[in-house]
Amino acid sequence: MNTITPTPFKAEGPQPLVRTIAQGAHYPIHALGPLRDAVEAVQGQTQAPIAIPAQSALAVASLAVQGFANVETLGGERAISLYCLTIALSGERKSTCDGPFMEAVRAFEREQADAQRLELDQWKNAHAVWEAQRKNILNASKSKGKDHLAGAQADLSALGAEPAPPPSTDRTVSEPTFEGLVRKLAEGQPSLGLFSDEGGQFLGGFAMSKDQRLKTLAAFNNLWQGDPIQRTRAGDGSSVLYGRRLAIHLMAQPVVLRDFMDDPMTADTGFLPRFLITEPLSTIGTRIHGNARSNPTALCAFSQRLKAILETPLPMDQRSRSLSPRLLPLSGEAREALIQFSDRVEQAMGDGGKYVGVTGFASKAAEQAARISAVLTLWSNLDAKEVEAATMVQAVDLAEFYLNEALRLKDAAIVSAETAKAESLRVWLLDKWPHSEILPSEVVQSGPNHLRELKAVRTAIKTLIEAGWLVPFDEGTEIRGSARKAAYRIVKPEV
Repeated sequence: MNTITPTPFKAEGPQPLVRTIAQGAHYPIHALGPLRDAVEAVQGQTQAPIAIPAQSALAVASLAVQGFANVETLGGERAISLYCLTIALSGERKSTCDGPFMEAVRAFEREQADAQRLELDQWKNAHAVWEAQRKNILNASKSKGKDHLAGAQADLSALGAEPAPPPSTDRTVSEPTFEGLVRKLAEGQPSLGLFSDEGGQFLGGFAMSKDQRLKTLAAFNNLWQGDPIQRTRAGDGSSVLYGRRLAIHLMAQPVVLRDFMDDPMTADTGFLPRFLITEPLSTIGTRIHGNARSNPTALCAFSQRLKAILETPLPMDQRSRSLSPRLLPLSGEAREALIQFSDRVEQAMGDGGKYVGVTGFASKAAEQAARISAVLTLWSNLDAKEVEAATMVQAVDLAEFYLNEALRLKDAAIVSAETAKAESLRVWLLDKWPHSEILPSEVVQSGPNHLRELKAVRTAIKTLIEAGWLVPFDEGTEIRGSARKAAYRIVKPEV
């Protein structure tokens, strides 16, 4: 039986699996304007990274106001919907941060559903009467023969179209197929929010499967633009939906997103560059209960404002349910601030410039700033006449933060899923595992959650061996009192 024998270090030492990603800048909380107090209140009570509640607040505010106005941009009139993507570890309190901002939305949806019950009962009765009358007309025409077909057609015309059910009162969806989302937009509210604190389930679901992904990405791009939606239904032909809006906030773990972000299609189609993306520095391990702060006044004010906006009738055609948002112009000073930002970003996209590797994000940064400025403006005052300069300066600070986050995360986005799993195993071995040796079965039992299958563990171990972080022992080496078929020494870098 073999015993543990030291294996010499490689002269060059173990090699990094991924390029070190620089720590991101502090979130510009000052730039959230009317949303700041509520965001700080949620951060105070959860002690999560402040970017997480900030993303939730921006997305909910966008949902609330996106149906009321478009905004003037340097490229013309645009929708003000925001797409947000928050990348954070399990246990980072994503759901806890999202809850206070979504509470008023959920309460509004419940109230509307309760108020609609009488209307729904009336529709059921009207539909039953219509269906019985139609059946009588058709039965009569069959019994009387062909000579009475013309009369039956006239009776059906007089009967009128099938009564339509009252529209859904839902303002949010979580994991729809695109066809399901389009149906919601057609038959329900013309302004919706796609919100999920388990965004990986949506990104890994049917709508984003290999066969459906291109169609889905293109459709979401069109919704971000505010373009009409082509709707195709079996048996009913095609139709076009005008004046629909969608806000998005997806929260997901880093490992879950690797495959999705690694797919060139998500960048080449312009899908990811339409998102405000952030992966904040974790606060896990620092959230001491005694440091929690509560500010119910700020959260109550946010909920009251959200309720007031949701109760304001949307500007839409009642028959087609198509929105007719007004144009929110920029003040002269706000437009000048936006031009200066746009020019600065444009120059940094040139050869050797800071943003040469993220031109998809950079080319949309000025429009993102205009959209954010409109959301902040209308949150404060739905009847605002224009975007003021101070609000645009805040929006530029936010847009620049998200652009720099896209630049910072670019390298992480191209790391393969297998490499990401190997890297998480490396970090766990160095920071969490108490021994200097490891068995594959111990990784399965105690390692990172996404390494619970032996096949995945073996693949990650192979990657770490190639990089010099693990060294195999000879078969039969005794470790923790037993001879092992497969075991590995953990190589720890010299301090």
